[in-house]
Amino acid sequence: MSLNKVQLIGNVGKDPDVRYLDNGVAVATFPLATTDRAYTLANGTQVPERTEWHNIVLWRGLAETAEKYVHKGDKLYIEGKIRSRSYDDQNGIKRYIVEIFADNMEMLTLRTTQAGTAQQPMQPGVAPQQPSSAQAVQTADASDDLPF
Repeated sequence: MSLNKVQLIGNVGKDPDVRYLDNGVAVATFPLATTDRAYTLANGTQVPERTEWHNIVLWRGLAETAEKYVHKGDKLYIEGKIRSRSYDDQNGIKRYIVEIFADNMEMLTLRTTQAGTAQQPMQPGVAPQQPSSAQAVQTADASDDLPF
């Protein structure tokens, strides 16, 4: 038995690059940054903040959703599988790349309406709803614990 599952919460590094294959299938790619906070060990040693960049790949409906709603700086929850591949660059040097093929994506960035009130984070296939002020405060407070 084996398991290949990745769960990430991070910030989008640039707007998704979306292309459509000849058969009409959408593919979106973008970098996602996850950051571990800096901390100090009991002996006084300081461990600096560390940011990892992940190459995210979305297919079909998720790619189309990303094309419409995902932007640089947005906070996302991504769930998927790790895939690695290699290719030869233009100089004939073999390059290796690790990608996260996402099965699930949830948008965690609060959106504001034209009236300036916060909306719940958008999720694919779910229409945005207006939260109560208590929900908006609770969501904002919960994000304070994240290292971004």
